[in-house]
Amino acid sequence: MSYTVFGIRHHGPGSARSLCQALADLAPDMLLIEGPPEADDLLAFANHPTMQPPVALLVYAPDEPADALYYPFAVFSPEWQAIQYALTQNVPVRFMDLPVAHRIAMRRNEAQVLQQTETSEEATITDELPDSDQEENNSWRYDPLIFLAKAAGYDDSERWWEHMVEERRDSQSLFDAITEAMTQVRQHIEQEINQPASLLEQQREAYMRKTIRTAEKQGYQRIAVVCGAWHVPALYDMPTRSADNQLLKGLPKVKTNATWVPWTYGRLSIASGYGAGIKAPGWYHHLWTHPDNIAIQWLTRVARALRIKGLDVSSAHVIEAVRLAEALAAMRDRPLPALPEFNDATQSVMLFGETTAMQLIHESLVVGERLGGVPNEVPITPLQQDLQQQQKRLRLKPSASVKELVLDLRKPTDLQRSCLFYRLTILDIPWGQTGDRLNSKGTFKESWHIKWLPDFEVKLIESGRWGNTIEQAASAAVIQQAAQCEDLAALAQLTHHVLLADLAQAIDIVMQRLQAQAAVASDIVSLMRAVPQLARLLRYGDVRQTSLASVERVLDGMLARICIGLVNACSALNEEAAEAMFHDIQAVHDAIKIIDQPAQMEVWQRSLLQIIETESLQHIIKGRCCRLLLDSGILSDEQVARQLSVALSIANPASQAAAWLDGFLRGSGQLLIHDETLWQLIDSWLCQLVDENFAQILPLLRRTFVSFEMPERRQMAARAKRANKTAVTHASELNFDQQRAEASLPLLATLLGMDKN
Repeated sequence: MSYTVFGIRHHGPGSARSLCQALADLAPDMLLIEGPPEADDLLAFANHPTMQPPVALLVYAPDEPADALYYPFAVFSPEWQAIQYALTQNVPVRFMDLPVAHRIAMRRNEAQVLQQTETSEEATITDELPDSDQEENNSWRYDPLIFLAKAAGYDDSERWWEHMVEERRDSQSLFDAITEAMTQVRQHIEQEINQPASLLEQQREAYMRKTIRTAEKQGYQRIAVVCGAWHVPALYDMPTRSADNQLLKGLPKVKTNATWVPWTYGRLSIASGYGAGIKAPGWYHHLWTHPDNIAIQWLTRVARALRIKGLDVSSAHVIEAVRLAEALAAMRDRPLPALPEFNDATQSVMLFGETTAMQLIHESLVVGERLGGVPNEVPITPLQQDLQQQQKRLRLKPSASVKELVLDLRKPTDLQRSCLFYRLTILDIPWGQTGDRLNSKGTFKESWHIKWLPDFEVKLIESGRWGNTIEQAASAAVIQQAAQCEDLAALAQLTHHVLLADLAQAIDIVMQRLQAQAAVASDIVSLMRAVPQLARLLRYGDVRQTSLASVERVLDGMLARICIGLVNACSALNEEAAEAMFHDIQAVHDAIKIIDQPAQMEVWQRSLLQIIETESLQHIIKGRCCRLLLDSGILSDEQVARQLSVALSIANPASQAAAWLDGFLRGSGQLLIHDETLWQLIDSWLCQLVDENFAQILPLLRRTFVSFEMPERRQMAARAKRANKTAVTHASELNFDQQRAEASLPLLATLLGMDKN
């Protein structure tokens, strides 16, 4: 036989180390690796000086870039080390898995069939499984090693594989043992459990065998085949050429492109491409880069990470943790301590049993935050190239960890950074999150949380259909979004983003769409919900130097229509709709305060006055309008007291009174604390309630008081306690005087005829 198959575990450092030794012993003249053949021309980039794993091969359909498969590699991946061996030794190397062009086409066909036939829920779930393999959702299907692990007394097949393979120091006879073990497992599954391989799996292995035959036909004598251990028996058990050709005959195909993209250790834990994922890439990286003194090196890194977070960890802790880990390994019949032993030792010695900080260790070290990099020479789309240039010009280096970035919009560089984040958000690439200003009164500072995800590369490729630069693509995308958007609040939000992103090509078109939609909108609620976004835009627009005259005209027209129709919009509302209107009125009021236009505020306040004078409206709305007018100085304390007295009248149902009180007080209790008249009115009303009414309104009152700050509630409780004590004392003084009572006793005895006795 002219070829040797090496069954490995994807992303296994022990497998990688053993494979390197085996390849050196074999000295192959051809290397075949499980992977996408579309990427053969990209293999030369793997040993480029600026290529930094983790990276991934991305193969996608250019007509629909979301149709894609990733093939990730870490420095400790056996496939990556095999590629490095081939490139450094000048050995020809190829990928041999079923082309992604076929897999994407088959997946599309399956999706069409499922959609047309309206398949059952079970079929839909199966279609969503990794790689659309359509395999039964049995544990052994995705973890066939479970049979060997259970036979050896392990509950976890991953731990069994680590003990038996990844922690080995020699490769002699290892791959022969893997071949024998996987042969027995596949025979057990196919013959005893009667579950043959899926059609996709059969087609993949048929293509692998076809690639091996092609290499043999080309005259190679020592072919090394590197693939997942599961496929080894199928590649040694070579069926006829015609049988494999029959499996591959007539497969559909689509056009595909391939490129290298940066990857992260966090994403390396997710199965993709050949269906591989690992739980602890950071730990595996440590095993690969520190094959000696694993315990000391690892626990030293753990101690350093804990110190950075302000925890007190000394060198003595490290020494004791190493001893404990070694003792645990001996108790568990392990030759050397592994990650579970190190975790137990860390928690016991360094953290004194606490579990919270272990999450920190898991995220920063066990999984890791490493982000790879690819050479500039790798083929990329114009949109990707434009983003890379902007990242370099604006000094925004992508990172896999979350970073806080505070931007001063008065500085040109920071302003351009903010615009870039907003443009990417429009393209559904949320590299920057939140964008909250540092304080409500400032207009020139923003706080961003930035984190780069590998998925953004696909989004960039997909967004390439909109244009060749970020600005062009965002402009084209937002114009189409605006054309399809009918919700006025969403359109206002979109307008806000367009102006903050400084998309000059799209501003006029989107504003025209907003004006047209606002002109025909008959729903006052929709108009009200669009106002806050436009008001904030007017407030902060001067910092970004954008033209806001059109925004101001639209907002003026919307506010005029809102004020005209507000009373009618508040009519005939149920409790749920009244609650929503409560928030909408508050939001519009706050927005008008932001833009600081006295004429608009005056018109708005007249509308609020109409609401409190209309009898048939929900009381929670009337109570809120009364509070807003009091805070604005339109109503005096006496006028508000009259309104409150009417609302709390015993003639009104208790539930209506409670709703008015909720609308008036919710959110701030300072008025109730400092206004004696208001306090006495509410106190008297509560005292007049019968038990049945009090029990009915108690939940509503509780919701109102919960909205107050804790110090406010404490002040109210203290005031109520003092008032009660004073009342009791005063009643005691009025009703009983010992001295005066004794002075009346002789006269009382005479009147009763008791003095004679």
